Amino acid sequence: MEKATMHSLDMVNENIKKIGCLFPECITETVGEDGKVKVAIDFEKLQENLSHATIGEGEERYQFTWPGKREAIHNANAPTNMTLRPCKEESVDFDNTQNLYIEGDNLEVLKLLQENYLGKIKMIYIDPPYNTGNDFVYNDDFKEDTESFQSKSGMYDEDGNMLLQNFEKNTESNGRFHTDWLNMMYPRLKVARNLLSDDGVIFISIDDNEQENLKKICDEVFGALNFIANFAWKRKKEISNDSNNVAIQGEYVLCYGRGDATLSLEPLSAEYISKSYNDPTEAFPLGKWRPVPLTVSKGLNGGGYTYTITTPSGKNHTRLWAYPESSYTKLVEKGLVYFGKDGSAVPQRVMYAKDSKGQPTSNYWDNVATNKEGKKEILELFGDNFFDTPKPINLLKKILLLATKEDSIILDFFSGSATTAHAVMQLNAEDNGNRKFVCVQLPEVTAGDSEAYKAGYKNICEIGKERIRRAGKKIMDDIIANNETSAVIARSETTKQSKDSAIDCRASLAMTQNSQLKTDNYKLDIGFRVLKLADSNMKDVFYSPAETTSADIFDVDNVKEDRTPLDLLFQVMPECNLPLSSKIEERSIEGKTVYFVNGNYLVACFDEGITEKLIKSVIDVPDSDKPYYFYMRNIGLGGDKVLDNFEQLFVHYSPSTKRKVI
Repeated sequence: MEKATMHSLDMVNENIKKIGCLFPECITETVGEDGKVKVAIDFEKLQENLSHATIGEGEERYQFTWPGKREAIHNANAPTNMTLRPCKEESVDFDNTQNLYIEGDNLEVLKLLQENYLGKIKMIYIDPPYNTGNDFVYNDDFKEDTESFQSKSGMYDEDGNMLLQNFEKNTESNGRFHTDWLNMMYPRLKVARNLLSDDGVIFISIDDNEQENLKKICDEVFGALNFIANFAWKRKKEISNDSNNVAIQGEYVLCYGRGDATLSLEPLSAEYISKSYNDPTEAFPLGKWRPVPLTVSKGLNGGGYTYTITTPSGKNHTRLWAYPESSYTKLVEKGLVYFGKDGSAVPQRVMYAKDSKGQPTSNYWDNVATNKEGKKEILELFGDNFFDTPKPINLLKKILLLATKEDSIILDFFSGSATTAHAVMQLNAEDNGNRKFVCVQLPEVTAGDSEAYKAGYKNICEIGKERIRRAGKKIMDDIIANNETSAVIARSETTKQSKDSAIDCRASLAMTQNSQLKTDNYKLDIGFRVLKLADSNMKDVFYSPAETTSADIFDVDNVKEDRTPLDLLFQVMPECNLPLSSKIEERSIEGKTVYFVNGNYLVACFDEGITEKLIKSVIDVPDSDKPYYFYMRNIGLGGDKVLDNFEQLFVHYSPSTKRKVI
C-alpha cells in the first residue's frame, strides 16, 4: 500500500513537470540542502532553448515590483498540509447539496482546492479589501518555504479559533501601505488562476485606491492579452462632496480571462437589458414579449409580399409584408401574431425575450443596482444592517449572466456578506440553473460595539452562513407562492369560455407547462456544506518518516486524538481529485464504518482492526462496483503479515484499485 500525501500540491514541482513537457532536456537532478537528490531545472539549457528571447542580468526591462514580491511568489507556490474539517451541524442539507461555505484564510483554502478544483471553476468573483486605511489584510508569513509548510498551524489557538495577529489593519500611517496590500493580493490571485477553467473568467471589485496596482498584478498573473474589460459601476445615485469637490459615485469591476486571449463574455439577453418587453399575458404566457412590425418597405429578397390579412375582429389589412402568406399562417398557428388590444390592429409578430440573441454589455454600468439596494437586501433578511457597502444581488446576477452557464461552479474567496451565494441561488431559481457556489471567508471577528455583535454574530462567517440560510428559505417561499398563483390562473383558464378557443387552449397549456417548470425548482439547491480550515489531521510523525522506525509503522497512531473519521475522509478526498461536495454514503460492514464516495470511486475505512472479510466484501464485487481508491489507517492493518494478506486480496480481486494508508 502507498502512503497518502495528506498535503496540497507543490506547485514548484507542477511547474517543473510543465517545463519538462516542453523541454525535457532541461530536467536534471541535484542535491538539495537536506542532502537528498531532487529533480531540478538546468537553466543554462533552458536559456539555450530560448536563445535570443532571454534578458541578461542588468539589462533594462519593463517590470512591476515591490518589496516582498519574491516572497509572495514563493508563498503562492508552497504547499500546505492544513485541512478542511466538515461541520454538519452548521450546514444545510449536508448530504445532498453541491454548494460549499469554507471558513479560514483564503490563501490556504485556495491551495487545498488546487487538487480537486484545478481548472474547474468557470467564474471567480471577489470583493477584496480596498485598502482604504481601515481594511483588514492578511498578515502572511512570507518566510515560509516548502520544507517548513508542515508547521503552518500557529494561526489557531488550542480551541481552533483564529488568532487576531494573523490579520491587521493596513493604515496609511503604515510605511508599507501599498506593499502589504500587494503582498496580500498577489499570491491569492496567482493560486486562484490555477482553479479557473480554460474558458474561465475572474471579476474583481475595486476602487481608485488600488485599481492601478490591481490591474498591473492581473496583467502579470493572467496576462495582459487576457484583459477583457474594466467595467465602471455606478454604485450610488446620491451626489455628495467626498473630496476635492468631487462626488465619488463609481467603482470598478476588473475582468480577466484564464488563458484564452480570444475569450468573450456572453451577450446579455434582451429580457435582461431591455425595459420595452411586456409582461406575460393570457394570450402570450411564455415569458416577456414585445410586438415587432410585420410590414416592410421592401420585404425579404428586396421585394415583399402583398396580400390581405383579416384580423379576428373581421377588419382587413392589405400591406407589403415581410413574410409570404404561408409563413404568416404558421406564425398564427404558433400564437406569435398580435392584433392589438381590440383584435383589429395591423398584425405584428410576437417576439419573446427568451428567443432574442441579446447584445454585448457596455463597460459602463449605470443602471444595475447600488450599494443602497445591497443594504436594503440585508435589512429585509435580518431587520438590521451589518455591512456598510454590501454588493447588491443584481450586480452579481449581471456578472453571472455574462460569464456562466447553467451548471457552472462559481468561486468567491472574499465572500463577506455572501451576496454571491444569494445571487447564485436566485438566478438558479429564475432560469432553472444548477450553478454551484464555493464561498470562502476569514472568520474576522465583529467589533464588540457593532450591531452584528449585539445580534449574536461574533464573526463575519456567522453572518454569511445565516444570510444563505435565510435567502434560501425566502427564495423557496417565493417559488411556492408563485406556483400556487400560476396553478390558480391555469385552472381558471381551462374553464373560461372565449370566442377564440384556440388561443384559450394555448394559454392554458403554456401556463401549465410554465407551472411545471417552476415545480422543478422545488429541487433547487439552497443548501451548503460548511467546512472549516484547520491544522492537519495528522501528527508530526506522519510527515517525518525518517524519525520513525519500521517497527513503529503499525504501532504509532498518525491521527490526532480529536479528529473524526469524517475529518480524515475530507482530507483524502482532494488527493483523489474528488469535489468536496461529492455524495457520501456511510455503511456498516463487519461492525466497521465504511465510507463510499461518488458511488464506489473512493472507499475508505478508518476504524481499527479491519478484517479480511471486510476487505473482500468491498472488492469481491462486479467490475463496475470495484473501488478506484481504497484508504485506511495504519493502525487498521495490525502488522506486516496482515498487510501482506490484504495486498494478496487486492491483487486477486481488484488489482487496479489504488490502495493508500494514512
